[in-house]
Amino acid sequence: MSTDFWDAAQFALSVTMPSILLLGLGWFLRRSGQVDGPFCDQASKLVFRYSMPALLFFSIYANDTDYGSQLALIGAGALASLLLFFGAEAVAAWKIPDVRDKGVFVQGVYRANTMIVGLAFVSSAYGQAGVAAGAVYGGSMTLLYNVLAVLTLSRAQGGSGGLKAGLMLRQIALNPLILGILAALAARAIALPVPTLLQQTGHYLAVIALPLALICAGATLDVKSLFKVSDISLWSSLGRLIVSPLLAVLVGWLFGLEGMALGILFMMMAAPVAAASYVMAKAMGANDVAAANIVGLTTVGAMPVAAAGIALLRSAGWI
Repeated sequence: MSTDFWDAAQFALSVTMPSILLLGLGWFLRRSGQVDGPFCDQASKLVFRYSMPALLFFSIYANDTDYGSQLALIGAGALASLLLFFGAEAVAAWKIPDVRDKGVFVQGVYRANTMIVGLAFVSSAYGQAGVAAGAVYGGSMTLLYNVLAVLTLSRAQGGSGGLKAGLMLRQIALNPLILGILAALAARAIALPVPTLLQQTGHYLAVIALPLALICAGATLDVKSLFKVSDISLWSSLGRLIVSPLLAVLVGWLFGLEGMALGILFMMMAAPVAAASYVMAKAMGANDVAAANIVGLTTVGAMPVAAAGIALLRSAGWI
């Protein structure tokens, strides 16, 4: 690695603190009456339908990397994510009665903020080479995460625990985030040139995605529930912050990953829940308050967990 433990910890703080401050700003704006529920509803729709797809499209489109060279890393990440997904689904079926809570709990466990926080961790540790490999991994996992999110959140719209195949396929086919990722992959595959004017417009849309999503999440944040041990937000956050990175190391070891590849897998899986998880929960009728709390808890908790994990793995000579 190119940095020691303290460098990684300081960089992790510089990455996570802006998100924490934006969450705090949203909480303050809502409590001081400067924004309200209808504003958050409309802003969330804007992010979900336009800003996030633009961010995903141009993040993938602008990265000139070879997807084929990262198959082992992508495979390990996919397996770890699927294990988390199905494990969380089993826990939700056993312990969580409210249909609006099930998908939020599951999404909080498996879904990491790979393209922003995770990629920033990787950049600090491995420089440009890490960014290239991390972008390949992040783009692949983002597509998987969004498909899984539609699968687990769709039940909230139907009012029952069962997933209807037609509704599920429709949600996947029309999901703006998935469409943005697929469009980027297709554009790269055929070397489609994007005019400068559209790139600039897309950039303007993309840069507001994370800040606006985090402000809306902060405005919906229920601070009291952060301290309730029985709340699904806390248990889902523990799955994201503790179970996810530990499982990532185990799966990476089974896949024979080492050095930078294992480091990328760990850092991506130790990232907080993506802000898009709140946006999708809001848009699909799930428990958006719990989703916002999970974003807040994991954003606060990811920095020390990631820093400690990096230090331990480095001292063991694994990364």
